[in-house]
Amino acid sequence: MRIAIVDQYRCRPKDCTHECRRFCPRVRTGDETVVFPEGPDKPPVIVEALCSGEAICVKKCPYGVISIVNLPEELESDTSHRFSVNGFKLFRLPIPKDGQVLGLIGPNGVGKTTAIRVLAGELKPNLGRFDNPPEWDEIIREYRGSELQPFFEKVQSGDIVPIHKPQNITDLPKVKSLADKPISDLLESSDSSGRLKELKHDMGLTEIWDRPIKFLSGGELQRVAITAAIVREGDFYFFDEPTAYLDVRERLRMARAIRQLSEQGKTVVVVEHDLSILDYVSDLVCMFYGDPGVYGIVSHPHGTRVGVNIFLDGYIPDENMRFRDTSISFKGMTAEDEVFSAGETLVEYGNMTKNFEDFTLKVDGGRVSKGQIVGILGANGIGKTTFVRMLAGEIEPDEGEAPKKTVSGLDLKISYKPQYIPSDFDGNVRMYLRSAGGSTIDSPDFRTSVLKRLGLEHLLDHNVQDLSGGELQRAAIAACLVREADIYLLDEPSAFLDIEQRLASSHAIRRTIRNGMKTAFVVEHSILMADYLSDSLVVFKGNPGKSGVASSVRTLRNGMNTFLKEMGVTFRRDPQTGRPRVNKEGSQLDTQQKASGDYYYIGKGKQ
Repeated sequence: MRIAIVDQYRCRPKDCTHECRRFCPRVRTGDETVVFPEGPDKPPVIVEALCSGEAICVKKCPYGVISIVNLPEELESDTSHRFSVNGFKLFRLPIPKDGQVLGLIGPNGVGKTTAIRVLAGELKPNLGRFDNPPEWDEIIREYRGSELQPFFEKVQSGDIVPIHKPQNITDLPKVKSLADKPISDLLESSDSSGRLKELKHDMGLTEIWDRPIKFLSGGELQRVAITAAIVREGDFYFFDEPTAYLDVRERLRMARAIRQLSEQGKTVVVVEHDLSILDYVSDLVCMFYGDPGVYGIVSHPHGTRVGVNIFLDGYIPDENMRFRDTSISFKGMTAEDEVFSAGETLVEYGNMTKNFEDFTLKVDGGRVSKGQIVGILGANGIGKTTFVRMLAGEIEPDEGEAPKKTVSGLDLKISYKPQYIPSDFDGNVRMYLRSAGGSTIDSPDFRTSVLKRLGLEHLLDHNVQDLSGGELQRAAIAACLVREADIYLLDEPSAFLDIEQRLASSHAIRRTIRNGMKTAFVVEHSILMADYLSDSLVVFKGNPGKSGVASSVRTLRNGMNTFLKEMGVTFRRDPQTGRPRVNKEGSQLDTQQKASGDYYYIGKGKQ
């Protein structure tokens, strides 16, 4: 079976000489394999039944918008949905389990949101027949004998009530009928289950209860959207990326609230990129794999621990399928490895204070070494970005002084990736990176360790203003790393990235810092990513929105213990992969670790 994909949004037939048609060997023999049915200004159509699979068009296309993929023929019968001719194709569907939480894990662009929309009844699966979609009776016959048959029968008859928290919550303030209303009106009108009174406190909504929706931050919008879904009475609940914009404390609040739904007998499906939260909230997981934007395949369900480990390994034993060339494991650490000592001290900074009209930040002085990566953990609105901007020289402290020189007396060079990335650069990604680092982007090492690892090679000729959120994030990380600097400051580099992109970005950051013996400060909301990337930590405490205190640079173990104790959660390590896993609240291990004060568990052997 052959799939031919043409990216309709990025195809620019006006600006090329139709290389896809000119160089196609089947066209040269007289076949109409590549046609422009609506005129030369419209994207081409590749007839898959005629395509010979040489993929010459893929190499010749100047804009890289064509993909040709060969798949096992037996997958054709598993086709669940296709959007258009030469459009994305999804194989199989996840199967919700009554009274359990099913987690969906996989990279962006392989069909997780499409699958959720199908299961939520918002999108009727067309079984690949986009030009002649089947009716419900035929769809149900197609799934006869499977667990999806009775599910779709209930969808057809309207016997189930699905509740869907969508991926994109930033459109909520744009709805005119909602923008000026306080969140209390929205949530009280949604509360058909009687759970709102309890959730108002559990989700931290008390302080913003009367705030109009149009004035909410991303994290506040996310909490409101999750709460609005949970308080509605339904049978199936779908949460698409519920941790976006949330800090660690808020992610745990959200996870507990979703777990309570399943404990009440509700069926829940969650799409999540934070593996620690997915591990904590799910009973089962389904993996999505394939080629982003081209096709996606849904795995059979696995137990949470086994499923996440299979995903990290990149190989599904029960399907004999390897979907990633390399496995992912987490760095080892034992109690003897706590203190970072890779290089000499690069820079020191003293105590600093910054006062705003309604917020005060105090920073305890610290010292960082060459080759050291310092993770920054703390709640939203507690001063992490202000601290990073002081180090970057963008704002001056009111008391104390930000470092200007290295300990050897040389002027300190800073490279800064902000939290919010402007997308108004007039030019393509190649020009954007050249403006940051000049000819460095052409060096073999940068191409291998950064551009290739971040998946930016095929985006170099794309306009920055046309990039998606995840693509813009990866371009900004590369622009930060390409600059010659002593200290690299990265504010939330994992935002908008899927799991594999987060790990690839962390690897690129670590390689750049270690090979150049530089230093980095990285703001991160994922415990798993902070553990994967950091050698040491700066931990923030305080009252979000009012005051914050940044600790000195601490060992990873000390910093994690301090932070997790304040969060009231304990972590253990998976013996197979070394990844941190959240202990279920009140479990035997959770109780033991809290009693010993060892919230961040470090065991023996490989960790």
